[in-house]
Amino acid sequence: MKTEKQYDVIIVGGSNAGLAAGMALGRALRKVLIVDSGDPCNKQTPHSHNFLTNDGKSPKEIARLAKQQVRKYQTIGFLNALVTASIRTETGFQIQIQSSDTFSAKKVVFATGIKDIMPGIPGFAECWGISVLHCPYCHGYEVRHQRTGILANGDTAFELSSLISNWTGDLTLYTNGKSTLTDQQVEKLLKHDINIVETEMERLQHKEGYIENIIFKDGRSLSVTALYARLPFVQHSSLPEAMGCEISSEGYIKIYAAQKTTIPGIYACGDNTTRIRTIANAVSMGTTTGMMANRELIEESF
Repeated sequence: MKTEKQYDVIIVGGSNAGLAAGMALGRALRKVLIVDSGDPCNKQTPHSHNFLTNDGKSPKEIARLAKQQVRKYQTIGFLNALVTASIRTETGFQIQIQSSDTFSAKKVVFATGIKDIMPGIPGFAECWGISVLHCPYCHGYEVRHQRTGILANGDTAFELSSLISNWTGDLTLYTNGKSTLTDQQVEKLLKHDINIVETEMERLQHKEGYIENIIFKDGRSLSVTALYARLPFVQHSSLPEAMGCEISSEGYIKIYAAQKTTIPGIYACGDNTTRIRTIANAVSMGTTTGMMANRELIEESF
């Protein structure tokens, strides 16, 4: 499809949530532009799970097939580019990409995801999404009953330890420094045979992203098959906040009924709005967003 300048909806972000929103809008005969820079947060994850009909496929393969199916709708256009600016206009919105080209639409959908902030532990980033994991519902079954670690401290460590204990009884909590757990939390963790190690980590020893040992600063090492961590993050794109979309205290774009943000005409879906970081959830939110944006367009013109 020829890249035009005026659209009903522009979707910023072309991974699962953005593609699902695009499909719903394309099936509603809407002229849509999906703009994507090609840098998904799950780019090195080898397998995705808990997604019916796609269980065990790689995120890359799921996205490839999704894009192939969305391309069948002739009113949907794709642009491989980074959106650098977005403003409100009298008729909707205008976005600008790196080349300074601009495109306009009545509605905008941000499906831009988030960017995880890696700790300064050598080897961690290389293992992220492969054997250093964020979600037991996505990956826990594959490492069930195996020697598992949790990298966290304080209340987050306690909550994550209780969660992961569902998948394995061979569990150790690594606080990577002095523990900030309460005495009651420590007592309960030890009661459930969850060991606590406070020694700081030097690096993760791994082979092609699969962790083998945690090397500590005191020279010791401990073997693990998987390590869970709940990382801090930032929005992958600063544009929603720059346009006035409210951000929650946790760092997510606030959405209300029908996937609407706090700015009229702007929608958001996917990982940039929720802690539930699964492909299945992203697709669900994207489909809902496309349907709701189309409904608003109908209401405005009917």
